[in-house]
Amino acid sequence: LTGADLRGANLTGANLYGANLSDGANLPGAILDGAYMREANLTRANLAGADLYGANLYGANLTGAILDHVIGADFTGAINVNPKYR
Repeated sequence: LTGADLRGANLTGANLYGANLSDGANLPGAILDGAYMREANLTRANLAGADLYGANLYGANLTGAILDHVIGADFTGAINVNPKYR
C-alpha cells in the first residue's frame, strides 16, 4: 500500500498488521476505528484528520508521518512519533 490514496476510506476494524503504508500513503480523513495496525510502516504517511479511535499502533513506525488533527489516537508503543503529537 506504499503511496496508496485512501482519503476518507472506511477501514473500520481492518487488519493492517505489518502493512506498508509508507512514502506518502494518503489517509486524511480515513476512518480507522479499531484497526489493527500493529508493526505497520507509516513512514511519511499522511494521516491528517484520520479517526484512529481504538486503533492498535503498537510497534507501528510513524517516522515523518503527518498526524495533525487525528482523532482518538493512542500512540502507546508506536515508534518515532513526533513529540508534538504525544
